[in-house]
Amino acid sequence: MDQELDGTVRALLQKAGECNAFIRQDVERALESMVQHCTLTRSMSALLAGGLGSEITSIKLLVRKCAALHLSGLVERVGAARLLSGAKDLTDRILPAVCKLVQDSSQEARYFGRRMLLFLSSHRDFDKMLEKCISAKDLPTIRDAVFTLKTKGLGEMPQDAPSARGRRSLPGSGLVRTSSLTREPLSGSRDCGQAVSKAAVHSLADRSEYVKQMKTLLNSKDFRERIKAIDQLVCDCEENPALVIGSLFPVFDDLKVRLQESNSKVNLRALEALQPIIALLRDSLAPVLNILIPAVVDNHLNSKNSSISTAALGAVQALMHNIDNSLLLQPFCSKAQYLSGKAKLDLIERVAELVTELYPRRPQLVEQKVLPLEFFKYRHQLISFPVWPMRSRRDLRTAAPEHTPLTFLFAVVVNSSV
Repeated sequence: MDQELDGTVRALLQKAGECNAFIRQDVERALESMVQHCTLTRSMSALLAGGLGSEITSIKLLVRKCAALHLSGLVERVGAARLLSGAKDLTDRILPAVCKLVQDSSQEARYFGRRMLLFLSSHRDFDKMLEKCISAKDLPTIRDAVFTLKTKGLGEMPQDAPSARGRRSLPGSGLVRTSSLTREPLSGSRDCGQAVSKAAVHSLADRSEYVKQMKTLLNSKDFRERIKAIDQLVCDCEENPALVIGSLFPVFDDLKVRLQESNSKVNLRALEALQPIIALLRDSLAPVLNILIPAVVDNHLNSKNSSISTAALGAVQALMHNIDNSLLLQPFCSKAQYLSGKAKLDLIERVAELVTELYPRRPQLVEQKVLPLEFFKYRHQLISFPVWPMRSRRDLRTAAPEHTPLTFLFAVVVNSSV
């Protein structure tokens, strides 16, 4: 189909601009199938040409919404590293399209544009490519949008999302299409191998439907149903990770609430579930680290419930083992600054581990993030601190028990630089 995608997608998107709800819903299914089965970059090129071309404002509102929805899934599957590599016809097309969507008149198109912008902004080359591909006139607006997204988050998906619209009757249509999403939660809370789970996930019309269902399950009044929803999320990560990755922000916003709620049973299950989720999704979780890390470390590392504190520490370790450590350094340092007690010591030890791994290849990053935090805040503890004559990481590990995590952390940086 790759050779025919441009014409096929253009025809489908024209149909997406029609008022018939049934047709629009079928168009969304066809485009979702394209996203799942065709070459990612060819699919992206077809969507950009057919639904988000240079004359974006002249394209029908419904077409732009539909194209933005599926483009956001492709962006997250292709990954920020490839999209911001500077490749011709990729970086110089996707960034202008995303930035135009961020300023679109449609609330839904803006949402998906902001989602893509937040995802791409986590990459280290984002600023450089932004300056290269975006006009100087638009740069301040886009940078303001990135700052707002990073400080306030993406927010809720608009209620009038394309898939939701497809389920309602439209004026003059005389028809109402019932949702096919009704399903019972898994009877076995941890039985991820059941066929019912796989069938349920693959029956979803699109990511918006999946988000709606997960929000309902994760916010159930019955705590047992919330636990089942967490188990369902683990199953979905195993069986259809692309669907979860495409719904990353709204799903993990709700998972964060479960990590922070007052019911300790739900807290524990959410923390335990994070370990397989992190192992399955790995670096795809980079855009939601600012959601996950505070939810895990703020209260649970200091919990008096040993099961919860152990599970929280396990989640932190899972992050370190499965996600690029350069992405973890900033949030870990920020949290270590404000935590207290055992949680502070635990996190400083984790930062020390990050330093030993990162400093040889990213010394400037380590010095920028770690030294200001530890040296200036705790300089009274470091005044008499000696520089150890060490030649290897083995020497550091051998000497570590003789020192507090704080002085060990500082020593790692000092000795790595001599």
